[in-house]
Amino acid sequence: MRYGETVIIVRPSFEEPEAPRSYGVVHEDEAILVVDKPPGLPVHPSASYHKNTLTWLMRERYPERTPHLCHRLDRETSGVLVCAKTLEDERALKGQFERRTVDKEYLAIVVGAVQDTLEVIDVPMGRAREGLHLLMEVRPDGSPSRTEVRVVARAPAHTLVALRPRTGRQHQLRVHMASVGHPIVADKLYGPEGPAPFLEYVDGGGVVTEELRARLGHDRQALHAHRLRVTHPRTGEDLALRAPLPEDLRDLWRALGGPPLGPPPEPR
Repeated sequence: MRYGETVIIVRPSFEEPEAPRSYGVVHEDEAILVVDKPPGLPVHPSASYHKNTLTWLMRERYPERTPHLCHRLDRETSGVLVCAKTLEDERALKGQFERRTVDKEYLAIVVGAVQDTLEVIDVPMGRAREGLHLLMEVRPDGSPSRTEVRVVARAPAHTLVALRPRTGRQHQLRVHMASVGHPIVADKLYGPEGPAPFLEYVDGGGVVTEELRARLGHDRQALHAHRLRVTHPRTGEDLALRAPLPEDLRDLWRALGGPPLGPPPEPR
C-alpha cells in the first residue's frame, strides 16, 4: 500500500438472524405496558440482533413514546416483561425490582423426578472460575441466592415446577436446578453436557441442528416467566400479571408424557 491509495473493503451485507416479529400484550394503561415475550425474541440489540428485538418492535408500535424496559429476560425465555411509558414510571418500577418487592414466578420443565420435599434451594452463587465468562456456579464464597420450588405436575422422567426467585442472581434458576440434579430441559449452558451445546450452537451460526435438538430435547430452554406481581407506579394498585405457558412448552410437556395442564394453582 502506498501513500494516497484508497483501499476499498468489500464484505457481505449483514444478515440478521430470524426471530419472532410480534409479542402479546398482558396489560396496558397510561403508565405501563406489560408484554408476553415470545421465545427466541431478544430484548436488547446486540452484535447479532438489531431490528429483530423487542426494543425495536416497540419503537415501531409506539414511535412517539416508546416504552422503557424495567427488567429483562433471556432471549430463549418467554413470558411476562414489564415496561414503563414515562421516565417517572420507569424509576418507580425499577425501584421495586431493585428492592426485590416484585413477586415473580417461573414455570420450568426439568429433568428427573423432583422430590416434593424440595421446597427451597438456598446456596450461594458467583462467577465461574473457569470456562466461559458468562457462566455462573454454586460456590461457598458467592452471593446469597435463594429459590423457592413447587412441583406442579409430573411426567415419567420429567417434572413441571414453579420457581420463585427470592434473589436476583444471573442465571439463578438455571444454576440452582442444575445444582440439585434437575437441569432445565434444553439448557445449553447448565445441562448434562455443560456449555458444550452452547458452543456448538454458536459455532453453527445460532442454528439448532437435528442432532443437537435430539441431545437437548427441545430447541430452547424450557423456562417461562409465568406470573409477576407489581405495584402500579401511579395508583398503588397491586397488579397480578400472568402469561400462559406457550404452545411450544405445552407440546414438549405432552411429548414427554405429561398429564393435561389446567390452570396452575395460585402461589402460596
